[in-house]
Amino acid sequence: MTFPDHDPTLPFSPAAIQAAATVIGAGGIVAVPTETVYGLAADATDANAVAHIYAAKGRPSFNPLIVHVPDLAAACGLAMFDADALALAEAFWPGPLTLVRPIKAGSGIASLVTAGLDTVAIRVPRHRAMQALLAASGRPLAAPSANASGGISPTRAAHVRASLGAGVPVLDDGATEAGLESTIVAGRTILRPGPITATMLATVLGSVEQGPQAPSIVTAPGQLASHYAPRKPLRLNAMAAEADEWLIGFGAVAGQDSLSANGDPVEAAARLFDALHRADASDYARLAVAPIPAEGIGEAINDRLRRAATR
Repeated sequence: MTFPDHDPTLPFSPAAIQAAATVIGAGGIVAVPTETVYGLAADATDANAVAHIYAAKGRPSFNPLIVHVPDLAAACGLAMFDADALALAEAFWPGPLTLVRPIKAGSGIASLVTAGLDTVAIRVPRHRAMQALLAASGRPLAAPSANASGGISPTRAAHVRASLGAGVPVLDDGATEAGLESTIVAGRTILRPGPITATMLATVLGSVEQGPQAPSIVTAPGQLASHYAPRKPLRLNAMAAEADEWLIGFGAVAGQDSLSANGDPVEAAARLFDALHRADASDYARLAVAPIPAEGIGEAINDRLRRAATR
């Protein structure tokens, strides 16, 4: 099986995984779902393959990529893990947690993946499609979100196609589960909030701290001040829509769409990017979103919305 030329999309199956692995082995890129969002995968040891990711996304070369590996043993082959990192890996892998660790000499990871840093962002994903592709390709896979750089992250295959066009093969396994990118941690500092919350991390480490929202030096993915952004202006904490606005509601605040009518932040996280895609495709000139409580995963939702609203 190969990806069709007219619409290079294949539904998840063993044959589709093998077709995707063939593309990876030839130095190509494939969009593949994880439990967070769809990622744009390439062999992390092949600088030319990784360059195709940057070209497809229009991504700044100073913005590092996350490397996906099948298990902790593979991660330890690429990076150095201390007691804290091992404890987090054992508690939350496979799953939506990325650890920024010192890279090992001779790891083989292309310097383009790390943006020339001496650390690597690494994750063991849980999703069956990414795990199957890791097994079939036998390579660590660099995989940022499969969308144009700075745009809304994709939670469905259709989002990938709309953002990146007809030239990128897509492995379609339906909507993603979490709907938000992974939590990123370096040491005991949260560099990007996500599905693994500060409270969850603290149960393992005892204490954690939040890093700066827009650091002067980018050390991990998702730290740019403007990111995850729709094409149209976005107003935050809106209690009602103005005349030219598409309002994304939450809880008691109703709109043309809602992240969660009953105020469930986990449901809101899963629906966030899908709702932003629908809003951006509407006939309205501007977008607005209702207030989201900042507790728990709400912190990650608000992080994405602040960056989406920054221009």
